[in-house]
Amino acid sequence: QLQLVESGGGLVQPGGSLRLSCAASGSTFNYLNIGWFRQAPGKEREGVSCISSSGRTYYGDSVKGRFTISRDNAKNTVTLQMNSLKPEDTAVYYCATEALVRNVCVLLDSRYNYWGQGTQVTVSS
Repeated sequence: QLQLVESGGGLVQPGGSLRLSCAASGSTFNYLNIGWFRQAPGKEREGVSCISSSGRTYYGDSVKGRFTISRDNAKNTVTLQMNSLKPEDTAVYYCATEALVRNVCVLLDSRYNYWGQGTQVTVSS
């Protein structure tokens, strides 16, 4: 069974940066597509970014040009670098593994089976 742990969240001013990390146990992690999702109070869960096992990436429209996803298979880690943060980015951020291996990842939460506990990101002045 996979265990995912998010870290790196915190309080940052608008325009600032944060780097989130998703660390996983289990040898199968490197063969899976990994996604980042977020959920703010009163809003539906939103896909942020995902990366395939081969390193192909996809970004939601709201974060394109500001966020960068990457993975280090040697460390079983996926990183989400968040720049130019806005108050609208405030949410709990979750990483998850896609159930079915695909060449290109898809930001559909119904396709993800294992989820971390989440890390809070707050963007405020």
